[in-house]
Amino acid sequence: MDVVSSFGVVLQEFAVVMTAHTLNNFSTLVSGWVFAPRRNITSMIVAADVAGEKHHSAFHRVFAAAQWSLDSFGLAVFRMIEPWLCEGQSVLLAVDDTLAHKRGLKIFGAGMHYDPQLSSRGHTVTCWGLNFVVLSVIVRFPMWPDRPFALPVLVRLYLNENQAAKRRRKYRTRPELAVQMLHVLCHHRQNKRFHAVADSAYGGASVLANLPDNCDLTSRLGQRARLYDAPPATTGKRGRPRKRGDKLPTPGEMLDGRARRESLDIYGRRQSFRICDTVARMFKVPDRPLRVVAIEALGGGRGREAFYSTCLDAAAEQVLLRYSWRWSIEVTFHDSKQHLGFEEPQSWSRQAVERTSPMALLLYTLIVLWFVDEGHRHYRPVERPWYPQKSHASFADMLATLRSESARELISTLGITGKGSRKISRVLQHLTQLAA
Repeated sequence: MDVVSSFGVVLQEFAVVMTAHTLNNFSTLVSGWVFAPRRNITSMIVAADVAGEKHHSAFHRVFAAAQWSLDSFGLAVFRMIEPWLCEGQSVLLAVDDTLAHKRGLKIFGAGMHYDPQLSSRGHTVTCWGLNFVVLSVIVRFPMWPDRPFALPVLVRLYLNENQAAKRRRKYRTRPELAVQMLHVLCHHRQNKRFHAVADSAYGGASVLANLPDNCDLTSRLGQRARLYDAPPATTGKRGRPRKRGDKLPTPGEMLDGRARRESLDIYGRRQSFRICDTVARMFKVPDRPLRVVAIEALGGGRGREAFYSTCLDAAAEQVLLRYSWRWSIEVTFHDSKQHLGFEEPQSWSRQAVERTSPMALLLYTLIVLWFVDEGHRHYRPVERPWYPQKSHASFADMLATLRSESARELISTLGITGKGSRKISRVLQHLTQLAA
């Protein structure tokens, strides 16, 4: 089964990344990836209906040995996203990591990693698997202005200290990998302004002090973070000039005083907060002024929280709204694992591990872009009387539309004629929609 020709046109954008032979095999694997019940190479070959036409090792080599760069592939994906970005506005990015559960001691890079799904505040759970740091572009499309999508473009495999020493590779923390990807993307488009949004794991001094010149950052801050004023002007006295000014109240202490009340539409609902904000500097990065925002929820279980942004002219409400869009990357991780088999590829060599699972994230981006550009014209929502509040197509609907359109195009080429041909075509299309 081949994907619909309009999606095949999308894949031709990567002719600048791969050779013609590799791109042909890659396109076949993508067709299999869309239709396969399990996402490993052999299942993709069977789903694409090319088993026996070519030796299966040719398809394994696409990820394990072919000469192409995952970064170049991701930058090509970013160029496809650019037409949907607003001119004159900063490109919003989301940074986070996710765990792919695995089994097997010989898998390159596999190790024990923190599992956020099984862990709680009082109980930490680690699992064996692969940890990937992901950089995504947050886009709001005209048809869904209130629904941000996090579209992955760059991915890095994280090796813990034991695996890095075992593989004789330099150990790099997750924040260091995030900074690497930010520099790759920001250098690729030096004329654009970027703004990264990340949780506290990627909001420390190692990221804040090494941001690209054309990139800002919004992240979380601890309630007891040490904040300082700007250093005083030099007095001409002997000795080293002061790096920090007077100590300022912590975010928790800011909320102990007077604060204004605001109601914001974030995380899909209306919430009321007490808000305080100021300009301050972190202890470890005293030369970077920050807009610090402390909030206290007046309802629900969020309690007190603090955030910061390197954009000093940003209002407190804008800082909170930007950070709330970070949640879209969690939705991307869920959909990629649930519908595209992010954890299913059975690879063990270095290049195969670094390329195969991340391709599920990049394929998520391609399917969303195809649906927004072409697929939404063919989307037929299924009637669900028990779910009247659904107003937008989910990623599962986008994938089902891609499958059903591919099947419809194939049925239309069969040339079924004669008495009852129209009814036969409708039955086949209905069956393919149910299968999708």
